[in-house]
Amino acid sequence: MADVNEILKKYGGKLSEGINEEYKSGDISKEYIHFKQDMMPQLSRYEKLAKTFSLLKLKMGKKSEERMKKNLDSAHLDLTPSDVATFSFFSAVMVFMLGLVIYVVVYMNTDELSGANGLFLALMFIASLFVFYFVYTSPERMANMWRLKAGSQMVPCILYIVVYMKHTSNLERAIHFASQNLKAPLSLDLKKIFWDVETGRFSTIKESLDNYLKTWEKYSIEFVEAFHLIESSLYESSELRRIQILEKSLQVILDGVYEKMQSFSREVRGPLTNVYMLGVVLPTLALALLPLASTLLGGVIKVYHVFILFNLIVPFLVFYMTNSIMLKRPGGHGESEILEMNPDYPKYKSKKPYFIAALFAVPLLIIGLMPLFFQWAWFVQTFNLAPDYNLGVLGGNFEGAVMFDYKNADLSSGSSIMTLAELNSAKNIAGPFGIGALILSLFVPLSVCLFFAISFSIKTKEMIKARKNTQELEKEFTNSLFQLGNRIGDGLPAEVAFARVAESTRGQRTAEFFRKVNLNLQQSGMSLENSIFHPRNGAIIFFPSQLIATSMKILVESVKKGLKIAAQSLMSISEYLKNINKVEDRMKDLLAEVTSDMKSNMVFLAPLLAGIVVGLAGMITSIINKLTLLIDSMASGQEIPGFGNISNIVNLFEITKMVPPYYLQIAIGIYLIEIIFILTKVLVTIDSGEDKLSTTNRIGKNLYTGLFLYFVVTLAAVITLYILATVSLGAIG
Repeated sequence: MADVNEILKKYGGKLSEGINEEYKSGDISKEYIHFKQDMMPQLSRYEKLAKTFSLLKLKMGKKSEERMKKNLDSAHLDLTPSDVATFSFFSAVMVFMLGLVIYVVVYMNTDELSGANGLFLALMFIASLFVFYFVYTSPERMANMWRLKAGSQMVPCILYIVVYMKHTSNLERAIHFASQNLKAPLSLDLKKIFWDVETGRFSTIKESLDNYLKTWEKYSIEFVEAFHLIESSLYESSELRRIQILEKSLQVILDGVYEKMQSFSREVRGPLTNVYMLGVVLPTLALALLPLASTLLGGVIKVYHVFILFNLIVPFLVFYMTNSIMLKRPGGHGESEILEMNPDYPKYKSKKPYFIAALFAVPLLIIGLMPLFFQWAWFVQTFNLAPDYNLGVLGGNFEGAVMFDYKNADLSSGSSIMTLAELNSAKNIAGPFGIGALILSLFVPLSVCLFFAISFSIKTKEMIKARKNTQELEKEFTNSLFQLGNRIGDGLPAEVAFARVAESTRGQRTAEFFRKVNLNLQQSGMSLENSIFHPRNGAIIFFPSQLIATSMKILVESVKKGLKIAAQSLMSISEYLKNINKVEDRMKDLLAEVTSDMKSNMVFLAPLLAGIVVGLAGMITSIINKLTLLIDSMASGQEIPGFGNISNIVNLFEITKMVPPYYLQIAIGIYLIEIIFILTKVLVTIDSGEDKLSTTNRIGKNLYTGLFLYFVVTLAAVITLYILATVSLGAIG
């Protein structure tokens, strides 16, 4: 024995020297990395990009490093804080260097340091800062997405564990059962609890579970309390008391989720109102003043300023504000599914819908860009067209109006229709200012809208329909499950109970499921488990519902313990599902007050307001244009009371310095599309958590509704206000 102890002491010391007991981020085996990539492949892209810059390590502050490490662990990213800092720095540098190279190339060809070239360099610098911010905060957003997805599975997780432990008081098996029946990401978290025990990080499941629950103490305390109640049930000697504690744990998480959603629905109302006012109303009203402001400022405001401000900067600010709102959403409620597991997922990932949508969108885009083609002399000459067309042939209020109305910007004024010679000789063409160009410009945002709306509709149509059918099936299945448990509780074997329930539920969706199971039992001679889960003929194949599959797995497990336990398990599931549905309905009612207002603002008020603003911009432009032509026709030395010489008015309202309403309308239309993308994602996240399928589907629907209303209102406003302005000026003339 002494020799054995000496050998252990001698070699034990050497072995302990080579063992590093401290667990660090990145010390994960290849097997776990492969497992994680199979479960959540979309999270590995950031890792791959970050690791390409891992040759150089940048250090972070201690507090920042600790915060980053928590986010990386929560998001299951196999990276260190140093990797993220290095990746963020080099991403920003690469973007800025790209902008600097373009700036130098343009300068060498134009010798222009300021103006558009200088603005481009400044924007690239701002873009590099944004890239740094976006890359650096990506782990935080990924961690939040993970928490939202996992949070939406918390109630089912506690339900599965409680139901399993009611007939088998074994925490390890209950957690394993839940991990097998839940989907990622929470299933991955539960499996990692076992992984940490198997790899020696913790000695027991309880220690590993308690360590995992610490990550939820700040975000979902009700989930932690429910698990602690489940753990405490293991130490109860009374069976009745043990069951009561398990039931209490489920009630705790239901009440906690409801209370947090109540608080969230109150807190989010103010920020959403601010987003709408600052991100939609004020920018739209500012656009109404741009035509007049651009003339008064003598051409300081350029077209590219409008696009940069309203299609880049303002949408980014809206995105930033809404992102902070999404971070406040508590977990515990909402849809969560892995799209890759859906049988229609190949259709969702297919590029074919984009080609189909392009067939409708591209012709409309060409129509919308047609006014731009007419400012190119080669296009007019090639197709033997006139540079512009007089709309006076339409009669009435269109007398003197032209289709596109391009002007020579080197002249303070000029005739409405440019000849081909003038078009060839003009070095600086301004416009188009015509009502025809403004109307045609509506087809540009319309084409972009149809491209995304049609493609998104095709991609998600079948998957959304399948989800709705599954949800309706699960609602019916809750009652049918209670009947099945009741029959088994009467002493009928499970094989006979399926036939009775199939008869009593005739006419319902679930009746077919029970009938299929009964046929497999009676005619094919299968066992209960094979009749439900057989890979080729099992009834579950025709009813792709996680709830039904899990309930039947619980039935198969509990039948082994006896008919009484099986009956209690099924009836408990049915009762719990009813309670969960009630709580979810109440939460949806709470959130509906918030989301319905925001949706109405997004798809109704915002397009309505934007359409009127475009009409006003067109009216202001037409008034200034007609006044300019009227002044040109009068004597240059004539004076008007209050203004003096008439040339002062021409200099004050020089139409060639104005931002054409053609470009204003395109900027507003694209801006509305961007706002619909951003706000729809926010509303889906508030209502259902992280749900890509619903987000894509609702974006398509909101684009249809919002942009169609915008198109109609804008067209009506442009024509109506143009006629009103023409009639008024006609009386003056």
